[in-house]
Amino acid sequence: MDDTVVTKTPAHLWVVGILALLWNCIGAYDYLMSHIQGVAYFESAGLDAAAYDWFKGMPIWAMAAWAIGVWGSVLGSLLLLIRSRYAAPVYVVSIAAVLLTFAYQFTSVRPASLQGGIVSLMPVLVLILVVAQWFYARRMTQAGVLR
Repeated sequence: MDDTVVTKTPAHLWVVGILALLWNCIGAYDYLMSHIQGVAYFESAGLDAAAYDWFKGMPIWAMAAWAIGVWGSVLGSLLLLIRSRYAAPVYVVSIAAVLLTFAYQFTSVRPASLQGGIVSLMPVLVLILVVAQWFYARRMTQAGVLR
């Protein structure tokens, strides 16, 4: 006999998963455009050449942490949508990478265009949302929704 219990996918998983994926794709877009379009992308975002120079001067470990944070969150969202129990651990890795990235960002000397306003609030929002995504994935794993 098969003792497998099938848990129906709750509608909220699709809503949260799709919203998480869309949000994380914004981060992926920012990551890609920062590398592909360079200073033009920074200027289109209201930043200046000094902000781009700061970005280009990031140490490799901070750049790697940014990549892992961004792509880890995208992967976590995809794993959530396919109901994989690996979503929560992937989000944990993403959280650690986000913390490393922001540790560098807030302890380095940044140009004026990267201080205050939305530029300072966005990291807080990013961290809150990735922690919320991890928490949700963990709860769905505990509930038997993710397998």
